[in-house]
Amino acid sequence: MDFLVTGGSGFIGSHIAQALVERGHSVRVLDNLSTGRLSNLDDLAGKADWRQGDVRDRQAVAQAVSGVRCVLHVAALPSVARSVQDPLGSNETNVTGTLNVLLAARDAGVERFVFSSSSSVYGDTPVLPKQEDMPPRPLSPYAAQKLMGEQYVRLFHSLYGMKTFALRYFNVYGPRQNPDSPYAAAIPRFIRCLKEGRPPVVYGDGKQTRDFTFVRDVVAANLACVTAGSDAAGQAMNIAGGHRVSILELIAALQRIMGTRISLSMEAARTGDVRDSLGDVTRAARLIGWRPETTLDKGLAETVRSFVSVSGAA
Repeated sequence: MDFLVTGGSGFIGSHIAQALVERGHSVRVLDNLSTGRLSNLDDLAGKADWRQGDVRDRQAVAQAVSGVRCVLHVAALPSVARSVQDPLGSNETNVTGTLNVLLAARDAGVERFVFSSSSSVYGDTPVLPKQEDMPPRPLSPYAAQKLMGEQYVRLFHSLYGMKTFALRYFNVYGPRQNPDSPYAAAIPRFIRCLKEGRPPVVYGDGKQTRDFTFVRDVVAANLACVTAGSDAAGQAMNIAGGHRVSILELIAALQRIMGTRISLSMEAARTGDVRDSLGDVTRAARLIGWRPETTLDKGLAETVRSFVSVSGAA
């Protein structure tokens, strides 16, 4: 078996699994369906080895990793808000689960391990763009958990020789992102509201900025780690769009694409949210030859089309 994708029924994981299958690789998916959806893998029916299991279950993880050459570890309990409400529950998946997968990968002789981390590890430091050598300042349990995952990934490279990579994603968006979760990301929530004629909810003044990254570019970064040279192993790298936009500007762009003019609902800022975010992708370009290729306008248009298409089919 070439690859194991943990969390492979989720938003990002399913895109990674599909890309690997399309390139002719044998792929196994491990997912407990707590946030993922089987429908995300409809196009891979009979083409991937899907297993329902939890990364907190060491036996299930060991069985899933057996015979695998490379692990792409995407499984997590996402959301800053969720981690603030339930720090222990998210820690069990995001830290203990990650350690379980790393241990199983080490014991199975896995060659490469790619960890999905988060730009949230930087916290609210005022310096922009964020660079990997900046001191991390997590503002939420989720951010702290991702940082701990990075430390374990780095240690497994230095202690056991496994080629490991930590990718710090900046606000990933795209088709298949679930708008129904109470912890849904901004873009699918905004699209759903605009489509239904409801005011999108904006937390804070809306002038906070984000660096949005299209999911296809995130997939490309994961695949680049599979073939990257040894000098990239053990490193954390920003995976970002390289351009920041305010939440108000983002909604305005979506309104233009969707042809809507709907007022906004402003609410108080949320605890643990970062004010501004922008990623420097110089290190990823140098070490794994990766740069983002999808502009925000192009990515938003494709995302909107996918939501309209899915809704129309339903």
